[in-house]
Parts: sequence; C-alpha cells; structure tokens
Amino acid sequence: MKNDPDLPECFGNLEKVFPMGKNGLRETPEDCFFHCPVKTRCLKQAIATKDGVKVEEELIERSTKAGAMNFLERWSRKKQLHKREIGK
Repeated sequence: MKNDPDLPECFGNLEKVFPMGKNGLRETPEDCFFHCPVKTRCLKQAIATKDGVKVEEELIERSTKAGAMNFLERWSRKKQLHKREIGK
C-alpha cells in the first residue's frame, strides 16, 4: 500500500503522523489533521504496525492509572496486544 504513488511519503509512519506531544500524549500534526486527504487510512495503517502496539499499551496504562480499567480488563487487553505483536 505504501508503494502507491498517490500516497504521501509519511503514510503510515507513526512517529510522523501521530507523534508524542509535549504533554506526554500523542497528537496529530496540523498539516495531517486539516490538509491530508488520506489521514484516516494513514492513521489506521500506523496503528496497525508493531509500533502501533505501543500506542495501545500507552492507552491501557493511562486508563489503568485513571481507574477507568480494572485488572482483568487490563490483563485481557494486554494479552490481545501480545498475540497481535507475535502474529506480525
């Protein structure tokens, strides 16, 4: 899919399209958010990579710290991520 000449070079690159912001949360850069016609596909592609697993782990940890997720749900989601990571 990255070989498509109509896609920007940054397509699916997690650190370019969804980098960690100054406040410790990931942010979509303005040029991606407002001006990119393939932003949704691009973000989905970036999250589907092994690096995307880190993003999901970050979400799980934040949810756990905030009390929005209990131990069993955390364990289950971590197990799913681990299976996904091994499968790639």
